[in-house]
Amino acid sequence: MASAPVRGEEFREDLRPLATGRARVGTGNDAARRVLSAAELAPLTQLHDGRSLLAVAQTFGVIALAIAFGVWVWPSPWVALSVLVIGVQQHALFILAHESAHYRLLKSRALNDALGRAIGMAGGISMCTYRVIHRLHHNNLYTEEDPDTAIHGGYPRGVAYLWKKLALDLTGVNAWKTFAYFFGAPALNTDTQRAARPLDDTSPALRASARRDRWLVVAFHLGAPLLALALGGLHALLLYAVLWLLPMVTVLQPILRLRAIAEHGAVTDLSSPLTAARCNRTWGSVANRLARVLLFPHHVNHHLEHHLYPAVPHYHLPRLHRLLHDKGVLAGAEVRDFGATLRTVFAPRST
Repeated sequence: MASAPVRGEEFREDLRPLATGRARVGTGNDAARRVLSAAELAPLTQLHDGRSLLAVAQTFGVIALAIAFGVWVWPSPWVALSVLVIGVQQHALFILAHESAHYRLLKSRALNDALGRAIGMAGGISMCTYRVIHRLHHNNLYTEEDPDTAIHGGYPRGVAYLWKKLALDLTGVNAWKTFAYFFGAPALNTDTQRAARPLDDTSPALRASARRDRWLVVAFHLGAPLLALALGGLHALLLYAVLWLLPMVTVLQPILRLRAIAEHGAVTDLSSPLTAARCNRTWGSVANRLARVLLFPHHVNHHLEHHLYPAVPHYHLPRLHRLLHDKGVLAGAEVRDFGATLRTVFAPRST
């Protein structure tokens, strides 16, 4: 059975009302709660282990096929296709680790954490550390204590600015910053009172598990290349470097940035998650469907809905979206085609 997170470990539903004078029926979080009854929401928060395990198997299955293809065509230029596919699927693994961080992957808390930590570990991410950081993002969205504002805040910053960032990501220059973030810098630095202040609302047990998890991730990534070397010599070590580490430090990096900016970048009203977070449509146009493959696996495009109700697992988010839409709650909300999102975040710097 699933257990409710204890105080200091929960992800709060965003209860902020809209600014004075804009709180009308069909808009704002309070209106959403009046429209959606407890009976309507209850089935959307139910966890189904089979659906989560299917998502995990699907992602690892595609990765296995891409690795097999890369080994088969080695060392031809076709290996680049494997690197691209693996990088995209490494991002899908991160989204599943995100589900685990929210306690939404499996019903059993212990199994949820074990699987989430293993998934994160494979991608160089400490899931338990990310859980602490991500709580600060959810519970303090767009405030001084939101650790993600530096990533997605301030847009549009100009076309050249974002292209430069994405180019540095793709060449691996910024990878160390990504892994530093997922290892808790600076949000988990408990040595200074200033950095620790936002963590006063985080349970000591959660912080302790994050510290232990980081050491396990380090041990895994020190041991993996040694294991490859021991089992297959320099050839196996080179395959490991090209087919796993290379996509992780190149392809994965711009995907992480662009998806985060697509979720929160260039929004103009921070008073509600209906306008401070975005739902990017992955249906309809070719661009939307391509974005689903490359940027929004496992329904992560429904970020607005996720902030409104973080207890809803990824496979129920489309249903939640339809329910909110049918009730008129999404009128005026940040729901866009992906092309419109790109035009918004790539716009010239506002003056």
